[in-house]
Amino acid sequence: MPKTPMPFFWYELMTSDLDAAQAFYPKVVGWKAQPFDVAPGMPRYVVMNVGERGVGGLMTLPEDAARMGMPPAWLGYIHTRDADAATASLEKAGGTVHRQPDDIPGVGRFAVVADPQGATFMFLQPNGPDQPVVPAGTPGHIGWHELYTSDWKAAFDFYSEQFGWVDAGDFDMGPMGTYQTFTAGPESGGGIMNKPEQIPVPVWQFYFNVAAIDAAAKRVTDNGGKILMGPMEVPGGSWVVQCQDPQGAHFALMAPVR
Repeated sequence: MPKTPMPFFWYELMTSDLDAAQAFYPKVVGWKAQPFDVAPGMPRYVVMNVGERGVGGLMTLPEDAARMGMPPAWLGYIHTRDADAATASLEKAGGTVHRQPDDIPGVGRFAVVADPQGATFMFLQPNGPDQPVVPAGTPGHIGWHELYTSDWKAAFDFYSEQFGWVDAGDFDMGPMGTYQTFTAGPESGGGIMNKPEQIPVPVWQFYFNVAAIDAAAKRVTDNGGKILMGPMEVPGGSWVVQCQDPQGAHFALMAPVR
């Protein structure tokens, strides 16, 4: 029997300047910042909301990660009903466990892992009920998930086998190779490709939905960020721009036709 797809459903920025990030992303994406006090003694955490619904969070890059050279970065959480079983299965399939499953008081059980090619993500087994699915293009939500990897076919096979992701077709991009698209449940999808030379290690990139690409790109630069590529049109008619925030974390923006 096919496995029920396990999608990304939460996104987290680890940054070197939490106050600056908290000011930047609401101006660029339109999120509303809300402090989240999970428990006494826990690190400061800021939730990014679309209306009354949280879509991601911001936190200071942990000292041990910073000492190991990890730059500011966005990471995604894959939904699981059993974080321990998902972690064990990933490790058996050749993935790496950076942090064994542990509890976040009032939130759920999580683990920090990487796929066999080295792209880091997290598992979360939430305590509360699942939230309703929203349409993929909803402003402020995440509209696309893109993996830059060292072996696109092996990576797709891994995510498909582990999480039930489904082949949605591939595209020949000429010298850039093959772009493999996938669906990961209702209103959740993305693409996988071999990384270009300028990206040093395999990594996930997330596309935040905005209403208009040119205006959003201007908000990035007006608030101290950089445009790395675009705006450019992609198959399906959307426009995207790849960006870097003032602390160096990469992200992308996606909008409907101009």
